[in-house]
Amino acid sequence: MSARRTLLLGTRGSELARTQSTTVAEALRAIGCEVELAIIRTSGDRAANMPFASIGPQGVFVREIEEALVARTVDLAVHSFKDLPTKSPTELVVAAVPARADPADVLLVRADALRGGDWLPVKPGAQVGTASARRRVWLSHYRKDLRIAPLRGNVPTRIRKLVEGELDAIVLAAAGIARLQVDDRLGVLLADLTAVRLDPQRFVPAPAQGALAVQCRRADAYVLTALAALDDEPSRIAVDAERDALARAEGGCDIAFGAYCTATDGVYELVAMHERAGEIRNARVRGPDPAALAAQLWPDFAGGANAHGSEVQR
Repeated sequence: MSARRTLLLGTRGSELARTQSTTVAEALRAIGCEVELAIIRTSGDRAANMPFASIGPQGVFVREIEEALVARTVDLAVHSFKDLPTKSPTELVVAAVPARADPADVLLVRADALRGGDWLPVKPGAQVGTASARRRVWLSHYRKDLRIAPLRGNVPTRIRKLVEGELDAIVLAAAGIARLQVDDRLGVLLADLTAVRLDPQRFVPAPAQGALAVQCRRADAYVLTALAALDDEPSRIAVDAERDALARAEGGCDIAFGAYCTATDGVYELVAMHERAGEIRNARVRGPDPAALAAQLWPDFAGGANAHGSEVQR
C-alpha cells in the first residue's frame, strides 16, 4: 500500500449503522489503516415515521452517502447490502462483502400472544408490526388472520414498542438483532420476548439480508487494496446471485420480493419468492454456477409458478 492516510468512512447515524461501520473500521485498523466515521443523514432517515413505500424509490438510505463518495468528501461507506440499489454510480464499486451474518428474519412475540404448534407461533388475530412490504405480504399469505401494522424506527425503538404492548409481535432481521445484542439495553428489552427464527427457505428474506456492502471509488487504489482483506468470497457469491434476481424483478424496498442462495458440496441453490398481481409465486433452481442461477430461475418464476413453487435443476 502507498503512504498511510486517514480514511473517512461514511455511515448513517442509526445505532445499527454505526455498529456495523465500527466493526468494519476496527477490521481496517487491525491491518494498519487509520479510520474515522463520518455520519451522513439520508432521505430515509429524515422520513423516519413514514412507510417505506411512501418515502421514494430504492436507495433512500444510501443516496446521500453515495453522493458523498462521488464528491470525495468520504473515502468509503458501509451499507446494509439490502439497502443498496442494484445500480449505483459508475464511479463506485462494492469493494468488500465481509462474512455474512444470519440472513433469516426473526419473529419476536410477547408471552401473552404466543401460541405453540405452528412455525408462526402467534395467537389468532394478533397484531404484528413490520416496516417491510415483503414481510407484510409473506405474513398475510401464510396467516390471513393476522393484522399487520406499520412499524418504523431503529431496532431498539421497534422492540420497545412491542415490549410496551403496542403490538403482539414484530418481525426483524436476525442480523440486526445479533449485531446490537452487545448492548445490554437491548438484552433487557429482549428478556421477556420469545424469538422465533423463520426458515429462510420458507419465509424468504430480502436479497443480501445479513450482508454488509463496503463501497468506495473505483479509482481509489489505496482503499481498494485495504478492503480486499475484508472480502469474504462465499458471502459475495451468494449475495451476487440474490441481487441478480432482484435486478430482474426491477424493484426496491417497496415491493414484495425475496431471494436466498446457499451452497452444498459445490452445488448452489437459489430460491426466490415474489408477489405479482396479488399472487405469491416462488421458484427454486440448482446448479454449479451461481452466476447463472437468476437467469435460469427467472423464466419459470416470471411465467407463473404458484405459491407451491416450481423446482428446476440445470
